[in-house]
Amino acid sequence: MPVEFIGYIGVNGASEIHPNTGPVIDVAYVETIAKAHEAGGFDRALVAFGSTSPESQLVVAHAASVTRKLGFMIAHRPGFTAPTVAARQLATLDVFSGGRIAVHIITGGADDEMKKDGDHLSKAERYARTDEYLDILKQEWTSEAPFDHKGRYYNVVQAFGAVKPVQAPHIPIYFGGSSEEAIPVAGKHADIYALWGETQAQVRETIARVRAAAARHGRQIRFSLSLRPVLADTEEAAWKRADDIVARTIALREKAGLKISGHAPPNAGSQRLLDAAAQGSRLDKRLWTGVAAATGASGNSTGLVGTPEQVADALLDYYDLGVSTFLIRGFDPLDDAIAYGRDLIPLVRERVAERDIRRVRAAS
Repeated sequence: MPVEFIGYIGVNGASEIHPNTGPVIDVAYVETIAKAHEAGGFDRALVAFGSTSPESQLVVAHAASVTRKLGFMIAHRPGFTAPTVAARQLATLDVFSGGRIAVHIITGGADDEMKKDGDHLSKAERYARTDEYLDILKQEWTSEAPFDHKGRYYNVVQAFGAVKPVQAPHIPIYFGGSSEEAIPVAGKHADIYALWGETQAQVRETIARVRAAAARHGRQIRFSLSLRPVLADTEEAAWKRADDIVARTIALREKAGLKISGHAPPNAGSQRLLDAAAQGSRLDKRLWTGVAAATGASGNSTGLVGTPEQVADALLDYYDLGVSTFLIRGFDPLDDAIAYGRDLIPLVRERVAERDIRRVRAAS
């Protein structure tokens, strides 16, 4: 089973340990980190979406213009753009980029953030809208004739997209969301279901739930796992670096007046990470929850710590559970992306290929 690597393109060099001291959008940085991901052998790079952040599709359009092979994963919230318009926007970008676009559907788990863009629906209503939104999105991409859709949230008459994606049958759909409302929608629509970096037991359980939801629609689905690898030449040095990252994260949060404990996140994915963190800061072989505990697991915040060889082995444990995509990003975003491309990605690809050859031979 081929393995896919997704990186992360921010609009500046900020992270949990690096406050942004420059412009909100550093154009040169976006260009540099996009080129670094392409040179490092990443398959795609994620551009995130938030209620106060720059628009993800426009960032990708620029990053695509300075690269030739790198694919992109556009975080996208259903409901803020009409699905017919969004379908044409994404298809247009897929054409201009030569078929390098994927969309990551983020329905949104925090009511307060959603209200900043004027969305006052409940979480259950948002996922119901996402289901309908994706029905229309895919129909716009694939229909060869105008179509009607009348539902609870959308009523379109004779909708038709003259521009179609380069990729067939349509642009790949990644999907995030761990709540009870999310899983059925993921099973119906997602090509790749994305989890944050949970324990092996949690990942095994979620994969089973999503596969069961997909099976109800006669579908099979792939899985992505998001992690923050912390690499060094020795295991001792890697854990020292991880401890330093936690200390710097806490110091910056305290300076900004942010909480470092007692978090109660509204979304299920963050709560699952905090449940893991409650078991300890070092779980399984080398799953590390230090930053997740300090930040309230506000996003992709758990990591794997060790030498490149040790982290590669830990990634293969997840591969054996059914994960074929790894979204990896560092706390030193540009330097870590370069290091992953040099030291980690080739190693994992080599070991996956060896594993797959052994399985074929064993089955023959």
